[in-house]
Amino acid sequence: MNARSQHVTPLALDIAALGEAERREMFSLFERYYGGTSYARFASDLANKSRVLVLRDESGAVCGFSTLSVYERAFRGETVRVIFSGDTVVDERHWGQQALAFAWLRLAGEVKSEQPDTPLYWFLISKGHRTYRYLTAFSREFHPAPGRPAPARVAGLMAFLARDRFGAAYDAAAGVLRFPESLGHLRGGYAEVPEAHRRLPEVAFFLERNPGYARGEELVCLCELSEENLQPIARRAFRVGVLQ
Repeated sequence: MNARSQHVTPLALDIAALGEAERREMFSLFERYYGGTSYARFASDLANKSRVLVLRDESGAVCGFSTLSVYERAFRGETVRVIFSGDTVVDERHWGQQALAFAWLRLAGEVKSEQPDTPLYWFLISKGHRTYRYLTAFSREFHPAPGRPAPARVAGLMAFLARDRFGAAYDAAAGVLRFPESLGHLRGGYAEVPEAHRRLPEVAFFLERNPGYARGEELVCLCELSEENLQPIARRAFRVGVLQ
């Protein structure tokens, strides 16, 4: 783990617990890395989320956050629970820290513990290769993935969740979300993909499947959040949340 993670502290909050100053501070960080946004749009998106993980440095300043919604849907006669990931950003001075990732996994474990017998899925829309790579880091099986077609039921669930939340913006043939105008896209150099990353199979796959990512197009992704489907290091953090 990067030593810088010792100097940041994650805190899980209900969205309603955020004050206006804290929301403004989060937006200030977000717009440093993402274009196609405004405070009104950011605030509206927050209103549609239920929880947030806020990362603070030693001075108390916000240096990262990740928003999410937890909800249930009925799909083909079965109840499923969903964690939908919203806006996520970390100040580049703290890239490499794992505190936010581990806090997210613990929170996911807490959500799983609420209804342990109900399947729990991570519904992620990815506008950048760094976000997509979390699927590889966290899970054994996720979709879409290089060299592994999605089973029919998983593909159907991905399409169902995408249409349920985004309607006509979902392009089923491509598996991406396309909006009339960008709802947020990586700025300038942050959208560039280093050559060393391009050689990674998962990054090459992401770029092939979502060539319009720099315009704010987002790849629809899904993986089941269960101990059996998580990589060992992710499973340990998830299990801490389950047992709390």
